[in-house]
Amino acid sequence: MAGEGVELHVVTAWDAGEIVALYRSAGWWQEERDDPSEIVPLIQGSLVFVVAVDRATGKAVGMGRAISDGVSDAYIQDLVVLPGYRGRGIGRAILGRILHECRERGIGWIALIAEGGSGDFYRQLGFGVDEGDLPMMYRGGGGDAPG
Repeated sequence: MAGEGVELHVVTAWDAGEIVALYRSAGWWQEERDDPSEIVPLIQGSLVFVVAVDRATGKAVGMGRAISDGVSDAYIQDLVVLPGYRGRGIGRAILGRILHECRERGIGWIALIAEGGSGDFYRQLGFGVDEGDLPMMYRGGGGDAPG
């Protein structure tokens, strides 16, 4: 259950302005990045894209997605709920739906990188630190890859 008055949809398209607003609410989409046309391939390139919708307004109030090759591994990306809707189980429901959709496709290795302060949320839902592994992000430099 996604919380009273909210329903979940697995989508292949959604209003780009609403998705940009969700990204901005999390601080992930800066004002200078104002090209909502990037949303269409972002949604379509995801294995699963879930939108939480306020039934009264029809507007997106949360989202999350999984990226994957569709065969072996998946990564949870961009789980966000608008501040006014937090604490109602919506994030938990979005994540649960994404996990369900991945498992239905036979994907058992599912990972994410939790933002600071959100570790307890994910631990309660079955995620844990994979000891010995180190999540890393490319920051540039260090030489060019061969090719």
